[in-house]
Amino acid sequence: MPSTNLLPGVPAIESPFFEAIFADADDALQQIARQMQARGFAVIEFPDPDFAAVADGIRQNLTPHFNSGAWHSFRQGAPADLRIRDAWRIDAGVRRIAANPGILALLSKLYGKPAWPFQTLNFPVGTEQALHSDVVHFHSVPERFMCGVWVALEDITLDNGPLFYYPGSHAWPVYTNEHIGRCLSTLPQRPDQRPFEAMWQALVDAHGVQPQQFLAKKGQALIWAANLLHGGSPHLNRALSRWSQVTHYFFEDCVWYSPLFSDPFYGQIYFRRLLNIANGELMQPQYCGEALPPGFIEATRSTQPDGPWPFDEAAYLAANQDVAQAGMNAREHYVRHGHAERRRRT
Repeated sequence: MPSTNLLPGVPAIESPFFEAIFADADDALQQIARQMQARGFAVIEFPDPDFAAVADGIRQNLTPHFNSGAWHSFRQGAPADLRIRDAWRIDAGVRRIAANPGILALLSKLYGKPAWPFQTLNFPVGTEQALHSDVVHFHSVPERFMCGVWVALEDITLDNGPLFYYPGSHAWPVYTNEHIGRCLSTLPQRPDQRPFEAMWQALVDAHGVQPQQFLAKKGQALIWAANLLHGGSPHLNRALSRWSQVTHYFFEDCVWYSPLFSDPFYGQIYFRRLLNIANGELMQPQYCGEALPPGFIEATRSTQPDGPWPFDEAAYLAANQDVAQAGMNAREHYVRHGHAERRRRT
């Protein structure tokens, strides 16, 4: 390993100096690192000896938090918002998985910077999410210092909506608004990822890459790189559950932002202000070891995602009865979930 990393702003697993960086790593780390380098993902056993009990506790504790109307809609085959964002705030098991010391140590070695968890998502069923890359939602400067860890809280089969992903797609260029010719600051409506979806599919077709599915056993985890194209397969048997947890991780000495809501050269950047789940501290963005000037953050504050366009809350609730029945705030639901799920606004 070189005495000085000449490219500290490139994740170790994607560095041209990969061989030197991992030359002295043990066999287990080398195997995971090579999978991440070549495929953009790696499968591991989650490093918690009490994982089964923790998983069962999460399922038991979170079940009452899901709306019964949404459950019924899902059983009947309709789209339903069955997820809890940031359940680490209310459930110790969720936080335990997100802040697992073994995972933090592993990710820090793979990327070459200290990892920290910033978001959890808990699902009792398959998401059926469209093909996408996380970088349009969660990105960093330097780029690619973000990853996800998906862990199965029960066995996953073809019937209950396994993940799918395209091996090697993580190494493709990162494409954001400017690459698809979209100046979101002048859009008449709230931006979402749909304009990217045709481009992502076209990339897959152009490269001739075939998808793989993750048929996980309870306790298996998938680590994936930020730019890996992935999504959720159809949940075929709606009588089955598919309990899982996703934790998203950023890395220190970076700036964290959402490209989907940013036009840097139009003067708008949607900076992410996030808590470190492991210690509850607000993380401070840094650029090349220096604190990002607060004045710059304020001067470039993005108007997204709550832009100036009108939002008819009554129409949204009328078009999405499960949201109305759950008594949820229409605008908040749309911002957090509805836009990504292609919910009707009228």
